[in-house]
Amino acid sequence: MDEWKATLRAALKEAMRARNPPAAAVLRETLAAIDNAEAPALSTAPSATDGTFAGSVGGLGSGEVPRLVLSPESVQALVQREIQERQEAVDLYVKLGKHDEARGLKAQLDVLLAL
Repeated sequence: MDEWKATLRAALKEAMRARNPPAAAVLRETLAAIDNAEAPALSTAPSATDGTFAGSVGGLGSGEVPRLVLSPESVQALVQREIQERQEAVDLYVKLGKHDEARGLKAQLDVLLAL
């Protein structure tokens, strides 16, 4: 999973250096999707207690919840979902005659397919 993130971050850095907004946007969105998938469920958080701050948990670090660890297969599936969503949007934009929007999404799709 860390390999995926490292690859995406390196590609993002290169896209920013090359001043390629579509590539930078899709790489940021994909990294954000991975980060969101790593977020633990709210039900795993410790329950709040009465304290100095409303809804706080007593003790240093006692409110921390570790992030989920995704398998490489989970990350691959997530990237594939991002690819699929963009492909469907490109097809829809072409069908609606919105070729400029389709070209923009196609550029993002090409970035993901090159990973």
